[in-house]
Amino acid sequence: MDIDPRRSRERMVREQIIARGVSSPAVLAAVRKTPRHLFVEEALKPQAYEDHPLPIGYGQTISQPYVVAWMTELLDVGPGMKVLEIGTGSGYQTAVLAEMGAQVYSVERVPELHKLAGNRLAAMGLGSVHLKLDDGTMGWPEHAPFERILVTAGGPKVPQSYLEQLADPGLLVMPVGAERRSQTLVMVKKQDGRIGRKTLGQVTFVDLVGKHGW
Repeated sequence: MDIDPRRSRERMVREQIIARGVSSPAVLAAVRKTPRHLFVEEALKPQAYEDHPLPIGYGQTISQPYVVAWMTELLDVGPGMKVLEIGTGSGYQTAVLAEMGAQVYSVERVPELHKLAGNRLAAMGLGSVHLKLDDGTMGWPEHAPFERILVTAGGPKVPQSYLEQLADPGLLVMPVGAERRSQTLVMVKKQDGRIGRKTLGQVTFVDLVGKHGW
């Protein structure tokens, strides 16, 4: 790798994340601490801190750095919170959430990615991460309720399973769209038994595949 990871990471935070309006000190600290280049394939390490998503194999991607930071800020995670992540992927988003002090329960449907992410996260010594190989659209009911749910794949609607597993109060952030690879980022808030929904902007994510997805 012919780049300085720390310098590249700081430039990424300054020019891609802060410049676009992400200001949460906790999110910025977690992104600064998480070595993104360790979550991509060897040949792509020089591109790890660039302003775009990267392929991680099996039809999946590691999201653009800004999108990871933006969604994490929207989730408003605090230390000790139980967070359900759907789509472990490379493990990068999982690591950012863990660095913020969350107890992360992450579900991945692709065996190879599940194994790779597990190895990477274990090497970082992140003991607050729990991984499961399964249909992510089912959530992880054994460990519900979750104060926060983050879905890193786009589905046609928010599965009822997520709403049932969301704590009260609780927040869910997920890309939703009637067409594949074209979604609107949606925030769902549960408060006093009521469900509120807010749309936040256009995004493009891989498909949420499973019983309650595509």
